[in-house]
Amino acid sequence: MYPTQSNLTPQPADAGSSFWRDAALPFIESRTVVDGRRVCYARHSHETFSVGLIDSGSSTYINGRQQCRIDAGTLVLMNPGDVHACNPIENQPWAYRMLYLDAGWLADLQAELGVGCSGFRRFSPILTRDPLLQAGFRRLHTVLTDDQADHLQKHSTAVEFFSAMHRRLGMETAASVSDPKLKRAAEFIADNYQRSLKLDEICSTVGVSPSALIRSFKKHYGMTPHAYLTNRRVQFARTELRRGMPIAEAALAAGFADQAHLQRAFKQLLAATPGHYRGQRRA
Repeated sequence: MYPTQSNLTPQPADAGSSFWRDAALPFIESRTVVDGRRVCYARHSHETFSVGLIDSGSSTYINGRQQCRIDAGTLVLMNPGDVHACNPIENQPWAYRMLYLDAGWLADLQAELGVGCSGFRRFSPILTRDPLLQAGFRRLHTVLTDDQADHLQKHSTAVEFFSAMHRRLGMETAASVSDPKLKRAAEFIADNYQRSLKLDEICSTVGVSPSALIRSFKKHYGMTPHAYLTNRRVQFARTELRRGMPIAEAALAAGFADQAHLQRAFKQLLAATPGHYRGQRRA
């Protein structure tokens, strides 16, 4: 049976971090971190759209080629596929809340709002301190995690907040990948990440040398082809764990050699163990 509870209690090894999800609202998920010093990320990306609020303290923020310091009150935005990471500054305390939104759900909302017509349209800014959006985020998160609030209220509040984001923030106008071979390499990895891949296979498929591929891939995506492959596997495992798949099965289905390999990669990229994320309780 897949887990259906709305609130998942954090495990002792992941103290200070908790996830929220609700089977009746499958398009949205949240994470709360009260001590960001214990939650460190390698550069990674999501298939979801992510938006988060820094509640206290400060941290570093990397999104693509941009890097800055962010402080309490900042809302950070990550489009699907954006390579990013937020980490503590010299062990200074900080806390934050994140929302992860299904890109398809958001694309449908964009179509209804008249700001998109063929798939998800990317937001232009990577952060904002808009006070109305800060307040809207806080209200949405409070409603989502309130066991007394009904699903109609939660869903309606989500629509209201993300509609406001589209009214108040700019949108990108064009795709950013201009090299067709680079784009094809990323697509090849994305289509074949569940099996073993070799660098020579990717290079021969797209017609570039190994050194050229690694150099251009890292320059554009912020990670090597191998890191991109690992990230795809972790994101797939994350989706399956959310659905309740056992960890060992998710590891093999994602293309990892075993559960231990998934454990290491999951912790490195998502700063949580697979068991904590899935919501398992230790005896």
